[in-house]
Amino acid sequence: MEAEKLRVGLIGAGVFGGYHANKLAEHDRVEFLGVFDPDRERAGILAEKHGVEAFQTFDEMVEAAEAVIIACPASYHGEMAIAALKANCHALIEKPIATSLNEAEQIVALANDQNLIVQIGHQERFVARAIGLDKVSETPTHIIAVRNTGYSSRGTDTSVTLDLMTHDIDLCCLLMRGAPISVSGASEPVNSKTPDTARAELNFSNGTAILSASRVEQGVSRQMTIKYPSGTVLIDFVAKTLQHNTPFTLNTDFGNAPSAADSLGAATNSFIAAILEGEPVSASAQDGLTAARVALQIDG
Repeated sequence: MEAEKLRVGLIGAGVFGGYHANKLAEHDRVEFLGVFDPDRERAGILAEKHGVEAFQTFDEMVEAAEAVIIACPASYHGEMAIAALKANCHALIEKPIATSLNEAEQIVALANDQNLIVQIGHQERFVARAIGLDKVSETPTHIIAVRNTGYSSRGTDTSVTLDLMTHDIDLCCLLMRGAPISVSGASEPVNSKTPDTARAELNFSNGTAILSASRVEQGVSRQMTIKYPSGTVLIDFVAKTLQHNTPFTLNTDFGNAPSAADSLGAATNSFIAAILEGEPVSASAQDGLTAARVALQIDG
C-alpha cells in the first residue's frame, strides 16, 4: 500500500527556495505541487527544473495545497504565513517567523485556533540534538555565542539579529529551558539600511548568554561556548568540532550525524511527520515567537 502523501507548495524561488525545492522533490511522502514567486521568470525556472507548476497567484497555490513552505525574503514571512494559515494550510516558515511582533503573535494564534501545524526553520536545533545537548540534565550558567559572515545583499531586508543571531537566540532559549527574563543590547547598520552588526546580553533565571553577530566580516565564524556547573562545551559549527570536559555523553563526531549533515532535510522530515503522524515539530510557532521577540528587543 502506497504511503499517504502530503500536497505541498513552495513560496519563494530564490536561493533558499531552491534548497527547499530539492528536498520536496526527493521526499517520498510529498506531492510537490509547485512554486509561487512574484518573479514569474524565476518561479518558472525552478518549477521547470522539478517538473511542477509555476503558480500564477498565491491564492491558486494555497487552494491546491495542504501545506506550504515559506522561503521568501524575511520581510514577507509574516504576511505569507498569515495568509496561508487563513487558507487552512500548514506552514513551515523559514526563520524568522516574522519581522514584526504583531505578525508573529497572529501566526501563533491562528495555528492554535485552527489546529494547524507551524514549524519554524531554526535548523541549528538539529545540530544541538545530534550533539546530545538536549539530553544534558544540567542547565547552563553561561553561554557565549559568536556568529559572523561576509557581506551579501541577500537577507538585508531585515536585521542581522533576525537573520543570523536568531539561531543563537533560539539555541539559548532551548538550552536554558525558557525565555530570558531580561534582554539588553544594540544593533547598527554598516553596509545596509538594516542593522548588520548586533550584540546582546540575555539574562535567564539560571544564567546569562552573551551573543554577537555580524554579516560584514572577512571570514565566517560560528562558535558557541556553553558553561555548565560540571564543565564547559566548545562548539565550532563551521568546522563541525566539539571539545568538552563535562561528564556528559556528547557526540564529538556530530558533523557526520545525518540530521546535522542535512539539517534542511531533517527539518522537512520533521514538518511532514508532524502533519501526517502527529509528531512534534522541531521548532514551534511559539519558539519562533520567543526568538523574534528577543531579536526585536535587541534591535530596539
